[in-house]
Amino acid sequence: MVATLIGKELKAIVQSPKFIGTFAVCAVLMFLSVYVGIREYQASVRQFETAGRLTEQRMQQQSNWFSVTSRTHRAPNPLQIFVSGLSYDIGRFSEISAEEGVKLRHSVYADDPIFAVFRFIDFAFIVQLVLSLFAILFTYDAVCGEREGGTLRLVLANAVPRAHYIFAKCAGAWLGLVVPMCVPIILSVLLVVVFNVPLDGGQWAKLLTLIGGSLLFFTFFIVAGVFISTLTRRPTVSFLLALMVWITFVLVIPRAGVLAAGQLVTVPSVAEIEGRRDGFAKAEWAKFYEQMAERWHDRNAAAEPDSTQEMDDEQMWNRMEEEQRARKEVEQTIDDFESKLAADLRRSREAQERLGLSLGRFSPAAAYQLATMSLAGTGIELKSRYEDAFNAYRERFKQFVEKKQAEDGMAGGIMITVSSEGGFNIQSSREGPGLDFSELPRYESPRTTYAAALVPAVIDFGLLAFYTILAFAGAFYRFIRYDVR
Repeated sequence: MVATLIGKELKAIVQSPKFIGTFAVCAVLMFLSVYVGIREYQASVRQFETAGRLTEQRMQQQSNWFSVTSRTHRAPNPLQIFVSGLSYDIGRFSEISAEEGVKLRHSVYADDPIFAVFRFIDFAFIVQLVLSLFAILFTYDAVCGEREGGTLRLVLANAVPRAHYIFAKCAGAWLGLVVPMCVPIILSVLLVVVFNVPLDGGQWAKLLTLIGGSLLFFTFFIVAGVFISTLTRRPTVSFLLALMVWITFVLVIPRAGVLAAGQLVTVPSVAEIEGRRDGFAKAEWAKFYEQMAERWHDRNAAAEPDSTQEMDDEQMWNRMEEEQRARKEVEQTIDDFESKLAADLRRSREAQERLGLSLGRFSPAAAYQLATMSLAGTGIELKSRYEDAFNAYRERFKQFVEKKQAEDGMAGGIMITVSSEGGFNIQSSREGPGLDFSELPRYESPRTTYAAALVPAVIDFGLLAFYTILAFAGAFYRFIRYDVR
């Protein structure tokens, strides 16, 4: 009996005039989104490789260890093809130097604002908006439509248990909608193989888990549509109610949660943090130059008038070494202050994010989006993950440059001399091309293992499963008491 009811529901969905058109639109959108994502990823890889070569060439042209700087770039992520997340919003590189802190610059949306207006359409976007609406359109009248047509009373007149009927409704709708959608999903994955997108074992596991979570999200809206159809007696009312529920879950609750968190937890702006940092640095450097002028004045006043030029040069080099050590202390003080500001800002942001995301998770759509971004590595943690990696590399880079400066003498400083014979003369620790970068530490992009990415996603997928069970329980409870007349 259950199999007959499932077959009946499956046949009704597949033979529906709107099925072919809706399925074709979803399939084409999914296929094109993956294709465009692949092309964007390949372009990002080419840009990443070119930028790396240009950075190496620029460093080879530098002639003094005192002025050596570098630039690190954020490596493209193959999974951004399916879930772009924040990968296009976050800067693509950061300057690495002793004087300037890490800051991600030049995001795709900053360089090409037109994309920020309409955003990229990726696999997760299609599942979250298009497929969820697709499920609602096919299930909002699953029960009330048959009641209005009179078939529901005929079916239940044959002593069909109501529990079997509502289960068959959900199972038939699932088979009629989920199974066909697996075809374009499989073709999209094969497209990745055809274009030789490099995915390792962990990334393939993340992709398969992402697809499984997408089907679970699709299942929720199928069951939710059946549940909504048991709440009303007329399909028109059920459609309006289903549309309102879809808008609330997909569009309203996620944004309302973020807005509420923004009002409840105050986070200083980036401009405020940078202003405090620049003000502190300006004050420290002003103090340094003032103290340096006093030290030079005192040294010149205490210098012996009969000292030879050789002694003056040696004393000058020693003084410059002292000044360079003092400069390093100022730079370290500024770095420590900047690190403290960054830590305070991160704690405030994390508190705001936790509250906003917790409120947003009352929506299955928000839970699905957070789970997919966690698996793909394109979520909120993307920026902090790369900032941590860039800061760690910056410390290694500074240590390497300071070592080379010390080997060259005077720690990369400069010497200014004035004499009656030579006039005004500026000397550096080393001039001319040929700096040796063979021992320069290499930057390694941060990687997230499958287990580490799965931990936060499990919570959100668990919420999706809970919401699905809750919707089915609601449909079962309502249909047991449903008036079929």
